[in-house]
Amino acid sequence: MSGTIRDRAEQAGDNETRRVSEAIEALLGEHNPSDTDNVEFRGARYDAGLAWVHFPEGFGGLGVRPELNRIVERRLRDAGAAPTDPTTFFMALAGPTIVTHGSVEAKERFLRPMFTGEERWCQLFSEPGAGSDLAGLATRALRDGDEWLVNGQKVWNTLAHLADFAMLVTRTDPELPKHKGMTYFALDMKAEGVEVRPLRQITGEAEFNEVYMTDVRIPDAHRIGDVGEGWRASLTTLMNERNAIGGGGGRVVKRGAAANEAVKIWNDLDPSLQTGPRKDQMMQLWARAEVGRLTNRRAGENAKAGNPGPEMSIAKLSYSELNKALYEFCIELLGPDGLVGYDFTFRRPEDLDLDGASRGTRYSFLRVRANSIEGGTSEIMRNILGEQVLGLPGEPRLDKAGPWNEVPRN
Repeated sequence: MSGTIRDRAEQAGDNETRRVSEAIEALLGEHNPSDTDNVEFRGARYDAGLAWVHFPEGFGGLGVRPELNRIVERRLRDAGAAPTDPTTFFMALAGPTIVTHGSVEAKERFLRPMFTGEERWCQLFSEPGAGSDLAGLATRALRDGDEWLVNGQKVWNTLAHLADFAMLVTRTDPELPKHKGMTYFALDMKAEGVEVRPLRQITGEAEFNEVYMTDVRIPDAHRIGDVGEGWRASLTTLMNERNAIGGGGGRVVKRGAAANEAVKIWNDLDPSLQTGPRKDQMMQLWARAEVGRLTNRRAGENAKAGNPGPEMSIAKLSYSELNKALYEFCIELLGPDGLVGYDFTFRRPEDLDLDGASRGTRYSFLRVRANSIEGGTSEIMRNILGEQVLGLPGEPRLDKAGPWNEVPRN
């Protein structure tokens, strides 16, 4: 890059940083987050373009570099703003999808109440016969004038029992190849015909759900993207999901990340149990956690667009496998104490904790088993990395070209 071009790029970057800083100062000058209702403050933040700074103006953004979101989060937290409610996790998935593929009307309808937390979202993708192969889904949507009539079943739907709206992918043309006949909608979870049933997990919780839709009507105005373009919209959601999970769900991740739990348990151990091999294992886990943290930070700083690419599958895969190894090690350090003291009582959670860090080591050991499934299984992540990042040839697939309704299914 020549000096002149570099200088212009640096000047543009400085102007964007200055613009964000001025918007923060104006927001804090009019609204003190310490004594302002959180919904009201987040609404003002959205109106100021500080919800997602890389989104277009008028839709919660300023049209600047996405890494400047870090400045916003840090400055507002330092000023006393409340942390993001964990139950709005799916905002990080639905927001980018709607702003990328949705109509102006859809953006105006959904983005602001999504960001303020007045409307919580969930994700309705997987089905009993279409888990890792999302494009094989069978939930059917039929056009009926200005509405769509939806019938089908979804599964493994996190926090669906709390959601107001859902990201829903349907089959609208079964005569097209499976990737071509899908359409994406925003589904009102309170609509007639929507039924949510709990799925009890190994933790005792029913954080996951099954969702049944029977003759549910969705306005065409709630369609996200063109008819038949549901696969493209779904990829935007999935890439952002892997980014959110692999990057720690948007939390401020401290040095050492989740491995600090192992360090804490280690420091409380009887010295006779602090053997050399165990110490080596602990340090390897800590180093893996630190490498993941720094890699995610670098990826965020180097981001050139709001929607991540397949590279974030690396972070998601690494995070999932590290968490399992880490908490297995923590339980091993605890010895017999790691097997007692956990309450398996059935409960419906009111928040979301992807690694269970706030609920103790025993809970985390059980909860992180789901990390290698949610957001795409570790096996699927390896396929994505091989094909889309490393450029390796994919496995032969015979079900991509023909009509969906002619593809054999179990």
